[in-house]
Amino acid sequence: MGKSAAHIVWDWNGTLFHDNDAIIGATNAAFVELGLEPITIERYRALYCVPVPKFYERLMGRLPTDAEWELMDDIFHRYYAEHRVRCGLTEGAADLLARWRSEGRSQSLLSMYVHEELVPLVRGFGIEPHFLRVDGRTGPSGGSKAEHMVRHLMALADVDPEHTVVIGDAADDAVAALHVGARAVLYTGGSHGRASLEEVGVPVVDSLEEAVEVAERIAA
Repeated sequence: MGKSAAHIVWDWNGTLFHDNDAIIGATNAAFVELGLEPITIERYRALYCVPVPKFYERLMGRLPTDAEWELMDDIFHRYYAEHRVRCGLTEGAADLLARWRSEGRSQSLLSMYVHEELVPLVRGFGIEPHFLRVDGRTGPSGGSKAEHMVRHLMALADVDPEHTVVIGDAADDAVAALHVGARAVLYTGGSHGRASLEEVGVPVVDSLEEAVEVAERIAA
C-alpha cells in the first residue's frame, strides 16, 4: 500500500459497536450514586461532550469532585462491562469492513475504550483481520482522543494523514482527525445528535454505508 492510498480510522463505541443501550444504562447507574435524575438518550445526545467531566458539569451545574468522578467512572465501567454482552455490531458494519479491505484499501480502529478489553471484544466478532491495527485507550479515562490519534497514526508507517478519514459518532473524533491533519465523517447513530455534530463543520451522515462513501470521496 502506498502513502497515497485512502485509509479509514474507525471509532468503536457508538460507531462500529452499537452499544447505546449499555452506555445510557451505565450513565444512569453512575448518576444514581449522586442523586441525579436518569437521562434519556435524546438528552444524552444533546449534551454529551469530551472531556467527560464537562458532560457531567452540564448535568450537575458544576464539575464533579475528584472523588465523585472516580466513583461515577468506576460504576459506569462496571455496569457497561456487564451489559455490553447484549450489544452487537452496527447493522452492515461487518460487510463494509470486509468490502473496504477486499478493495485493497486499509483501515484501523482507535477507541477510547480500555485497550485490554477492546481487543478481545473486537476479536470475538471476527473482524480483527480487517484492521492494520486495533488500539484502545491506555491511561486514565475521560480525556480527548487527539493525542491517542497521534500515536495511532505514527504506528502506521504507510498511512498518510492527508488521505486518512476518521469515521466516528462524536465531535471529539473530528477534533482528533483535524489534530493530525486527517479528515472526518460523523455518524448520527451514536453519542451525538445531528444538530451537535453539524456544529463541528465536517460531513454528517445517518448510516455507516454513507460514511464510507463520503470517506472514499474526500480521502482521494
